[in-house]
This record gives sequence, C-alpha cells and structure tokens, in this order.
Amino acid sequence: MHSVNHAKNIVEVKDVSFSYGSVSVLENIRFDVHEGDYLGVVGPNGAGKTTLLKIMLGLLEPKSGSVSLFGTPLAEFTDWHKIGYVPQKATSFDSGFPASVYDVVMMGRYSRRGLGCRITAGDRALVEKVLTQVGMWEYKNRLIGSLSGGQQQRVFIARALATEPEIIFLDEPTTGIDQKMHDEFYDLLRALNRENGLTLVLISHDIEKVTEEAMHIACIDRTLVCHTSPEEFLKESASKNLGGEKVKIITPHRHNH
Repeated sequence: MHSVNHAKNIVEVKDVSFSYGSVSVLENIRFDVHEGDYLGVVGPNGAGKTTLLKIMLGLLEPKSGSVSLFGTPLAEFTDWHKIGYVPQKATSFDSGFPASVYDVVMMGRYSRRGLGCRITAGDRALVEKVLTQVGMWEYKNRLIGSLSGGQQQRVFIARALATEPEIIFLDEPTTGIDQKMHDEFYDLLRALNRENGLTLVLISHDIEKVTEEAMHIACIDRTLVCHTSPEEFLKESASKNLGGEKVKIITPHRHNH
C-alpha cells in the first residue's frame, strides 16, 4: 500500500477557463493532482469534464489560466512518455483493423522510443509484463477487433503502460462494457494505483463506483464544485445537491474501502 506524496504535484491546474465560441464551458478551475493520487472527476453531462481533461493533456488551449505537468508549463513540456492516455471510446475503431493485441501494445514502445527504433528484448519483455499485468497475455496473438469491449480497454491500458508512464488519464473507460468486466476493470485500476504507485485521473459518470475507488473526488459543473475526499463528497452531495439535478449524486451511497 502506498501513500500520496502531497509535496509533489504532477498536475497543476491554475484558474483555467474555456469556451466554445460564446458558450462558457469551464470557469476558473484550480486544483492539483499529487504523486500517487487516484482522482475521480465527476459531474453532470456537459459539465466540461472531457474538455478539462483535453486541456490538461495539451489537446485544447484554455481561454485563460494555465496547466503545468511535473512542474513544467504545458507549452514547454516534452516528457510525454510520462503521460498515459486512454481516451473516451478508445474501442470505437475499425473492427477489421489488422493488428494483434501484441502489436497494439508494442505501439506504446514505439511512442516511447521513436518509430525508427529497433525493438529489443527489453521491449518485448516489457510488453509481456504489461499484458500479463492487465490479464491479456494469453490473447497476445488475437486481432484487437475480435475482442470484447472490456478486453479491448485492458489492451489500451497495457499500451499506455508500455510507455512507462507516471500518470494515466482515463476518459469514461467503462462505457459499453458488461458488469463483470466493469468490476474487473476497476480492480485493475486499484492495483495499478495501490500496488504500483501509478497516479490516475479518471473521468466517469459512475459516481457510486468512483467514490468507492478513488482517493479524491473533483466535482466539475463548469466551475470546480468541490475537490475533496470521497467521504466528504458524499456527505456534501447529500446535503447540498452537488452537481445539480442532472445526475443522481444527491443520495449517499455505501462507501467501502
């Protein structure tokens, strides 16, 4: 079991605002993600969660405010191998795509070392390690398109792990997968965080599960409604109707660790 290093910020979001044209999406968002943290980002549909994630990854530029990664302003940041990203609907691609599970994960090594690099025994050993870690080594020769949604998501996590990241961002990774795979997926994330010390930022609409799993909760509804512990979030969501009436987060849920 590891502890969060509150003295080391991996992500610093400082007064970030964003709008699409005249429509304000985010206003003055400010929080830090510490080394070893597991942050669940929740809020109503259309609250700006995915937009915020894209800003943290440098995929969108904020209207105002700034983001730093590992103490470096985003515009100057170059150590992208430290960042893993499993995007929303990562599994929505051509099911006939002729790549094996092994090939997809090896792409993570190419992105870490450069496309022209020669694959080494070390690279192959790492791919085996991360596929074993996510429970998909036995599927290594299967075409990625032949797998279930939950299995594909595990492969995409393995691809992210193959870059040897220090933090992984996940955007609604359990959408469209069955309940058994859903629970196993959260078990995997917990192990990556608790046993490997990997920092996680997870966007999810699954409030109940996220409050059971994450170490901290950031509730976004255009502004930062709160950034607190799951216990405090549930207490406040019951008394203050956090997140509005668009999502059911107003009733307290069981919270087991």
